[in-house]
Amino acid sequence: MPKTLFIDSTPDIDPVWKRVHKPSDIPVDVNMGPVEGDAVPAVVAGYDTVINDATYFTEETLKRCPDLRHIVFLGTGAASFVDLAAAARLGIKVSTISGYGDTTVAEHAMGLVFAAARHIGTMHALMKTGGWRPMQGMELRGKTLGVVGLGGIGREMARIASGVGLQVVAWNRSPRGGEAVPLVGLDELLARSDVISLHLGLNDQTRGFLDAAKIVKTKRGVIVVNTARAGVVDEPALLAALASGQVGHYATDVYSREPVGPEEPLLREANVTLTAHAGYNTPEAAMTMYRRAIDLAAAG
Repeated sequence: MPKTLFIDSTPDIDPVWKRVHKPSDIPVDVNMGPVEGDAVPAVVAGYDTVINDATYFTEETLKRCPDLRHIVFLGTGAASFVDLAAAARLGIKVSTISGYGDTTVAEHAMGLVFAAARHIGTMHALMKTGGWRPMQGMELRGKTLGVVGLGGIGREMARIASGVGLQVVAWNRSPRGGEAVPLVGLDELLARSDVISLHLGLNDQTRGFLDAAKIVKTKRGVIVVNTARAGVVDEPALLAALASGQVGHYATDVYSREPVGPEEPLLREANVTLTAHAGYNTPEAAMTMYRRAIDLAAAG
């Protein structure tokens, strides 16, 4: 039986984890995070399996974890936290979990669309400090939403957006058939969309996907929503587009380094809406994810 550690639980995760982890399951020791890079090897020592929410495993860190043989990542974006190539070279299996929160993440993405379209975060912050500025927003009914990536979350996003009166078009990297929304070429999607919602996995082909060459093809003032991974957006190109007004608003739940530090450039931008990588975070989705994580750890 593997000796398993949940390396970085949190006060929010812990009560849900305790509802899912049963006495009949494999034993899992729980460490409350976060755990910084230099401390990881000591925390992991003696464990062959680690359940990982948001701890970074660089190549250097992995080399200092000689007992480690399996990382179960809570979500799909393991590449943002684990050096997958180094793990493979060192014989460390990395498991990911997909499909656990398609509706939950899509609902969060749709919330970001509403927040960006009506400047909800900006007005909230102003009023909390005594300000008052009724800002003109965008009515969404009849506008076009472009869904980039039609996996489970993208399909849910299309369904929800259609229900509130948005005209939805979609593009997927590989051909698909039988979809409920029209599939169009990427250039057409960029040109037509008032709002673009990104739902791509992060890999070598999608890193920096939304770059300057694509941004210039969008409508001026377009809203961009990202609940995928920060790396699918070329950050310097995005910042330039926010400054010029080509991108009217950027709403994101994901960042190149999490949790963000004071150096995060998006914190200095006015036309952004930021949430703390919480799109997946509902009890319903979390319970499904933790159940699958326990089963993956048990399977080895």
